[in-house]
Amino acid sequence: MPPLHPILHRHWLPCAFIGALLLALLWGALAPLRTPSQERSFTFPAPGRAQAAGPLPGRALALPREIRLTLGVQDVLLLRNLDRQAHVFGPLHLLPGQEFRLPFEEAGAYAYACPDVAGGSLTVRVVRLPDPGWDRLRWRLTAFAQALRTLPLVAPQS
Repeated sequence: MPPLHPILHRHWLPCAFIGALLLALLWGALAPLRTPSQERSFTFPAPGRAQAAGPLPGRALALPREIRLTLGVQDVLLLRNLDRQAHVFGPLHLLPGQEFRLPFEEAGAYAYACPDVAGGSLTVRVVRLPDPGWDRLRWRLTAFAQALRTLPLVAPQS
């Protein structure tokens, strides 16, 4: 076996790290998109979980103003009402404990009136399935950032 190049011999750890990073980026750009479910949930929280100090009159719940869906991956919006009161989502009137699946078949931005969201409207942005390459890698990184941004806050157990 021929001897290793002097740079690889001296700096094998950074070279291995860069190689692993490049392999991860290549996988992210070319691997097919799969999710366990085609549904993305939007939940009106139960009382007491909506705000730590309790719901304040005239104050909107901490719900997102925009939801992103991807055709062929997550293209069904699952609306859940865990609250004890009814909520309005566009033309829908969700009763307590009710669920409703709203499928999307075309890309675009859809605005729905939702008084419980800050500003009074929620936008559902539906994007097409990204092609392999930079588009798919960008989609994966955006989905990862969105997942981190929407992690639930959990208080420490005493």
